[in-house]
Amino acid sequence: MYGRADRIVGSIVDMAGVARAKVLPMSRLTSFVESGAGASPSWSVFCVDDHLAFTPSYSVVGDLRLRIDSDDVRNLGNGTYWAPACLSEQDGTPSPACTRGAVRRVAERLASSGLTARTGHEIEFTLFDAATVEEWAAYGLNAVLAQEEFLDVLLSAAATAELPVEQVHAEAGLNQFEVSLAPADPVRAADDAVLARALISRVARAQGFRASFSPMPVAGGAGNGAHQHVSFSDGGVPLLSGGPGPHGLTESGGAAVAGILRALPEFTAVLAGSALSHLRLRPGMWSGVYRCWGLENREAAVRLCADTAGNPHGANLEIKPVDPSANPYLSTAAILGAAHDGIVGALPLPDEVSVNPAELTGADAVDLLPTLPSDVLGALRVSSLAQDLFGPAILEALLAVKEYENSRYRDEPVDEVAQRFRYAWTS
Repeated sequence: MYGRADRIVGSIVDMAGVARAKVLPMSRLTSFVESGAGASPSWSVFCVDDHLAFTPSYSVVGDLRLRIDSDDVRNLGNGTYWAPACLSEQDGTPSPACTRGAVRRVAERLASSGLTARTGHEIEFTLFDAATVEEWAAYGLNAVLAQEEFLDVLLSAAATAELPVEQVHAEAGLNQFEVSLAPADPVRAADDAVLARALISRVARAQGFRASFSPMPVAGGAGNGAHQHVSFSDGGVPLLSGGPGPHGLTESGGAAVAGILRALPEFTAVLAGSALSHLRLRPGMWSGVYRCWGLENREAAVRLCADTAGNPHGANLEIKPVDPSANPYLSTAAILGAAHDGIVGALPLPDEVSVNPAELTGADAVDLLPTLPSDVLGALRVSSLAQDLFGPAILEALLAVKEYENSRYRDEPVDEVAQRFRYAWTS
C-alpha cells in the first residue's frame, strides 16, 4: 500500500496556536499508534517565538508521547501522510495537557446531557508573493480566476486528503481567501481545520507563494479570522430552529446563545489571544468584537444563521471573534462548553441586536469584548468555567504562554510584530 519513502507526520497544536510535529517512516506506523513518538512536556509552553515559558509543572524534566490513530491517517500526496496526534503519558494514559482531549471531554459532557454538537471552521489566509495586486477585487471573480492554478491544486489536494471543502472565495483583503469546511463532530472538525492549514500552506509553497494565517499579516490590513459555526440537537431535534423563540430558536437554543455570550470575556484569550489579535478585534472589522447576537449580523460576536432554503446544514451559530492564532481544539472546547453551561443553567436569551451595534449609544450601547492583556488574561485566570473545561494542566500552560507573548510584544511597533509573526501560524 505504501512506498519505500512514505512517511507519516503526527502533529499537535500548542497553546500559542502553532502546529508542532514528529515524522516517522511509514514502516513505523504501528509504533506511532501503539507507543508514540517522544515529546518533552515543554512542548505545551512553547510560545509563538519559540521561547519556553517554563512553569512549576512544565520544565526540562519528563517525557510525553505523541500517539496517533491509524483511522485518522490522511494522504497529503507525494508520499506524505498526516494524522492528528494526542498527548499521552509514558504508560499510554491521556495527558491532562492534551488539547485535543479537551474537545473530546466537552463533547462527552454534551452527550451526557443528551446533546449533540456539530462544528465547522472557516479558514482565512493571505497569499504573499502573489502577482495579482493590480487585479484584486474583494470577493471578486477576477481574484479567483487569477489564481485558478492554485485553487485547482488545492481542491485536488483536499479531495485526496478527504478534506470536505464546501466553498472557496476571495475575501475583503488584498490577496486574502477563505476556505469553508463542512460541519462534522467537534473533534473531527478541529482536525479538519488543522489539516486545511497544512494543505493550504503546502500548496502555496509548491506554487511559489507563502500563505499567512496571522490575525493581522500586515498592520492596518483586513486581518484573518477563523470563525467557527456550531449547531446543537437533542435526540436528533435541532435546538436552533423549530422553536417558539426569535427566528425559531428553542428555549435551549436561546440558552446556548446566552451561555456563549456570557463566557466570551473569559475566553477572549483563548479565541483571540495573540499579541496581534487586538488589531483585528475592533469595530468595523466584522470580527465580532461586540458582545451581542443577531440574525445575520456580521458585527455581532454571535451571528445566527437561520434554517432557510439557503442554509443546507440547518440553523447554526457563527462565533466570529475566533482568529487563526487560536488553538482550534481549545476554541471549540470553550465555545461548546460555554453553550452547554448556558443550556444547563437555562439562561435567558438576551435581546437581539438587529442593527450595526456601532449605531447604538447611551443606554442601548453594546459592550465590547476586552482586548487589553490585563483584562483578557485576568478574566481567563479567574474563570471557573475555564478551569472546569480545560483542567489545571492546560490552563497553567496557556496562561504562561499568553502572559509571556503579550508582555513581550504588545507594546512593540505593530508593523514590526506583524511582519515578524506573519508566518508563525503557517504549517
